Amino acid sequence: MKKTFFKVGITIIILLVVIIIVLSKYYEYKEKVSKIKEFNVEYEKCLDGEIYGTELANLINKAIDDNERNFVKKDKQGVYIKDDTNSVTIDVRITDLEEKPVYKMETFYNSGNGMTDFIQYYNIVKFKCAKAEYNKTGKISYMLFEQIEE
Repeated sequence: MKKTFFKVGITIIILLVVIIIVLSKYYEYKEKVSKIKEFNVEYEKCLDGEIYGTELANLINKAIDDNERNFVKKDKQGVYIKDDTNSVTIDVRITDLEEKPVYKMETFYNSGNGMTDFIQYYNIVKFKCAKAEYNKTGKISYMLFEQIEE
């Protein structure tokens, strides 16, 4: 009788431990997904529809801030280095109507007056997100904006 109580007790303890481990992993996963969604929300607002240059400037500032906060390395020109080991790099690029090259966000951010010049020239200009990419963790990592009107 004592042996069966002991076996049942051990079985219940093992089941409880397994359930606790599974639940903790589940809640950890849910928290991770929630943080990714929270991270993406500001970027994803710009995916559909048109935005003005001032909104794009805010987005560039957010991307720069997120990269700095996550200690993303830069090259000699001050451009953030994107690699497979760094899953937090944000890259925003822009094309305008007059010229077809793609401008990196650092081009505007690191210029003489920084984003002030960008806002001065593009504040009421409309842009749309032409392309967005996510990294392996589900965070947004690349956005290409095209100027759609002057």
